[in-house]
Amino acid sequence: MTYESLRTFGATAGLLILVAGFIVAVIYALWPGNRRKFERAAHLPMLSDKE
Repeated sequence: MTYESLRTFGATAGLLILVAGFIVAVIYALWPGNRRKFERAAHLPMLSDKE
């Protein structure tokens, strides 16, 4: 194996891992079961602490 082939393989593998991670993150964010959790998290900064 030459340096060029290893570099190409590494670049391709890295790109595929990044794309797969992005797709997984988007699916997780848009999954219907997570809606309530994200809605609650979105409203947390607006809640006032009653002391």
